[in-house]
Amino acid sequence: MPTANSDIGLIGLAVMGQNLALNIADHGFRISVFNRTTQTMEKFVAANPDTPGGLTGTKTLPEFVASLKRPRKMIILVKAGASTDAVIDSLVPLLEEGDIVIDGGNALWTDTIRRERALAAKGLRFIGSGVSGGEEGARFGPSLMPGGDIAAYREVEPIWTAIAAKVDATTGKPLTGATPGNPVVGGVPCATYIGPDGAGHYVKMVHNGIEYGDMQMICEAYALLRGVLGYTPEQCGEVFTEWNRGELDSFLIEITADILKQKDPATGVPFVEIVLDTAGQKGTGKWTSVNALDMGVPAPTVAEAVFARYISAIKEERVAASSVLPGPVGSFSGDPADFVAAVRDALYCSKICSYAQGFQLMRTAQVEYKWTLNFGEIAKIWRGGCIIRARFLQKITEAYQRDGSLANLLLDPFFKSEIGRTQENWRRVVATAATQGIAAPTFYSALAYYDSYRSPRLPANLLQAQRDFFGAHTYERVDQPRGQFFHLDWPEPGRPQIKA
Repeated sequence: MPTANSDIGLIGLAVMGQNLALNIADHGFRISVFNRTTQTMEKFVAANPDTPGGLTGTKTLPEFVASLKRPRKMIILVKAGASTDAVIDSLVPLLEEGDIVIDGGNALWTDTIRRERALAAKGLRFIGSGVSGGEEGARFGPSLMPGGDIAAYREVEPIWTAIAAKVDATTGKPLTGATPGNPVVGGVPCATYIGPDGAGHYVKMVHNGIEYGDMQMICEAYALLRGVLGYTPEQCGEVFTEWNRGELDSFLIEITADILKQKDPATGVPFVEIVLDTAGQKGTGKWTSVNALDMGVPAPTVAEAVFARYISAIKEERVAASSVLPGPVGSFSGDPADFVAAVRDALYCSKICSYAQGFQLMRTAQVEYKWTLNFGEIAKIWRGGCIIRARFLQKITEAYQRDGSLANLLLDPFFKSEIGRTQENWRRVVATAATQGIAAPTFYSALAYYDSYRSPRLPANLLQAQRDFFGAHTYERVDQPRGQFFHLDWPEPGRPQIKA
């Protein structure tokens, strides 16, 4: 058996696992690695002989566990679900009281709650940590969202804060320039303790739901530039480059500009033109939408982003429908530059509403699961490393610094002012999308959410009357206290109305 001299271990050497292991080693921590396929582990260790901390390759789980300093700390980075449970089940007989197991995958937060309880009953400690940033983030600095045993996290914290992405303490902008063996030094780490049991993975799930919304909104902006103005992909790319210099400055806007300017190496045509218009997913956006429905929280923009992926998947049906279903016939008349600015504002307003929905969902979840979430800190750790990193997040941090109990981001003075400034363009773009027959479901739903949220009276009064009529489901009255329910003895449909 090897000497127990590794600070931490990692199981699962797919691309994410390899990159995270190298990130840890670059920061001077010795890490043991294990993979079910021994050849993968051996090849990885042989290819990286000179990391500052050092890699220890292990061929069996007992050898892996024996190589770790006590209390042992080990990260699992395998496919979420049954594979994670299988690894945990294999580890448990080899561990001792106080050892720490860290799940860094995209786990369902309820699975994390279950696993934390099961391991606690055996004297073991469990951390469910969201890891965002993709392969590049894992290698040079992800956004980390750990939840679970607070004492366990304090032991892991020096590693987590070292390997996390860093942002400038004053501006909140990501610090870049890391290379293999030379990580970013200084700055504010994008890692913070989220809360007990499944809180970390829950916040990561909401992050991913917001990411779905961001990506679909960007696609709708692109569709409007193409469909209304007839811009080429390269022209669209230039627009996104310009937008990235303003309030929309973000990782996703930046890479969108690069993608739209890319030519297909095989044909020379714009790359996006040869990519099939069907989108896959791994399920976290669906989890967010289902959870919002379960908890009664309006999150329509995230849900529409998920549905947009679903409808993209029925490609053959859409192609067939395109030849038989009529749409509007019209052309754009106006200043293209003005419309480009309007689309930018529509994207910005929709983004504000999407994030408002995500934070409102987390606000409700903390009551449901008895967590105490720091929304300003959550926004802070999303400023760097993660896929949704953006200048915009600094404003969310500032909003919660002004009012930690803020009911909805739309009520913050900054965001209220921003929507007031830009909503005319937003409404214009949504109207243009409808009249031109261009699908923009997240733009539509975000505007409907905004108008619903600001409405003192919605037509749900009629809906409640309908429910009472056909099902005796009762209704509340405006002239009686909330919580008192009444029923009207309705006549048969079409009969004379009941008189006062």
